[in-house]
Amino acid sequence: MAPRIVRVLTIELDAGNAAMVELGKMLGPTGVPPHEVKRRYDDDTARYRGERIPAVVTIADDRSWSISYKTPPTSFLIRRAIGRSGSAKAGHEPAGSLSRAQLKAIAERKLPDLNTADLDAAMRQIEGTARSMGVAVRD
Repeated sequence: MAPRIVRVLTIELDAGNAAMVELGKMLGPTGVPPHEVKRRYDDDTARYRGERIPAVVTIADDRSWSISYKTPPTSFLIRRAIGRSGSAKAGHEPAGSLSRAQLKAIAERKLPDLNTADLDAAMRQIEGTARSMGVAVRD
């Protein structure tokens, strides 16, 4: 009989350097050894150091687990592209601007996790997130 999935956790940690405390809090009640998850997460995300990479940990009733990765959050990629955080008063105070090339690069990176396969639609989604952060898109 195949193991039954009992829990699915989404974690978002620093790539290549996951915090053991955070993993311990999330995985402790499940019986999954956090040090093994940390080792795999750090090994798999080491090339993305400095980014926050979300991961989905699927846990079965026999305490076996698997991990899959997502792309960094859109707001993280926008903040990194403009070199600062978003506006405290979006719509009133500008926080910076993105070029169309930067917008396209972010959309291409996020495309696997978005609900579209069209690059133009992905760019519009990223542009909406940027606008909500007070970041303008320039041509």
